[in-house]
Amino acid sequence: MIKYLLKLVLLLLLCAQCKTTDFLAQETVVPDGYNLVYAQDFESPQAIRDFEMTDPNAWKIGTQTEGTQTGGSQTKISHTLELFGESEYRSRVRSPFNIALLKNLSVGDFILEADLSQSGREYGHRDLCLFFNVMSPTNFYYVHIASVADDNANNIFLVNDEPRSNIATSTTKGTNWGETNSWHKVRIERLVETGSITIFFDGKKIMEANDTHFVDGRIGFGSFDDTGRFDNIKIWAPKLSTTSKGFFQ
Repeated sequence: MIKYLLKLVLLLLLCAQCKTTDFLAQETVVPDGYNLVYAQDFESPQAIRDFEMTDPNAWKIGTQTEGTQTGGSQTKISHTLELFGESEYRSRVRSPFNIALLKNLSVGDFILEADLSQSGREYGHRDLCLFFNVMSPTNFYYVHIASVADDNANNIFLVNDEPRSNIATSTTKGTNWGETNSWHKVRIERLVETGSITIFFDGKKIMEANDTHFVDGRIGFGSFDDTGRFDNIKIWAPKLSTTSKGFFQ
């Protein structure tokens, strides 16, 4: 009986670490007229070139082992986009400074899905962020997904040439990142005509907002001041435009 319980606990821990759980692998539903305009699983060492960072020295292509065999041998090595340190960057207005933006993709309406893994210690503002409709270093939206909600955490924010302001019309009391390095599916739905912004975490709606300041722009990944990993990024949109690099320079 004890051996059975130990095996059960081990199985649960492995499932928490694995990116390929049944939920993470669920098929995505997208509206008619939307096309897959970007997909990245970071298995190519060149994948990091898709991104422009506030500080490239804080990012790398990381690795993780998915599961173990009897005796502890590895079953699979996979790769992720990893934020592992603090960026040497400060925006002109109060806003996150650990950012990796897609270089050559700009969208208005879109659906974004990605797997996120928070690698830091547990505290109220333990976070990862997703950025969207990014027009300039001081004009964009971002969602701050954190353990405890307050005026500056676990909310949707507008940065409009002044320090960020929260704009969510509804949000949860906090988001459970779980064990360090466990994986979660995040989804953003954006409709610029109505201003609708909807955030899902592991299939559950956690935030909503309505804002029409920015109707186009880049998409990015990062954190206010924590670390984490990103994988299996997919973006659907009815149309897209290209942008030039040199954004943070």
